[in-house]
Amino acid sequence: MQLDLDPQKLVFTDATGLRTKMVRLRGRAIRGECCRAGVLHGHSQTTRFAGALRLSGIAAPFGYDGSMNRNVFLSYVEEVLLPILQPGDILVIDNIPAHKASGVRDTMERMGAKLMFLPPDRPVFNAFENAFSKLETMSRAGAEKKIDALWDSVGTFMP
Repeated sequence: MQLDLDPQKLVFTDATGLRTKMVRLRGRAIRGECCRAGVLHGHSQTTRFAGALRLSGIAAPFGYDGSMNRNVFLSYVEEVLLPILQPGDILVIDNIPAHKASGVRDTMERMGAKLMFLPPDRPVFNAFENAFSKLETMSRAGAEKKIDALWDSVGTFMP
């Protein structure tokens, strides 16, 4: 079935968590020296980022606090994602309960778009996973201590 899909019509969407306590996982040091880096201790703040990925790039960014549930996902689809969709688009999403909110499929069909779920336990099939990897690497490099600064660094990632 994948061979019959038009890449211009594919829209992948996913969400990830970002923390103010994210630090680099690796570092370099002069041979024989220890690699030293500041590590944040204490309470960290977590925020979530959702977005869509088209062939043309990242679209429909959405930041929120809390976990992705049916209400949050339905709001994201109706208020943020729907305006960027075109008739004939195919929305590809993970097969998690939050993405199966009643109303999501109806909203897509009213728009003339199609909804396609990835196989269970196969997040590697979601093209957005690579973009999230880059976003998380960037967040680790910045090691932001405040949510506002973390969102500013996410803003530099967006086109």
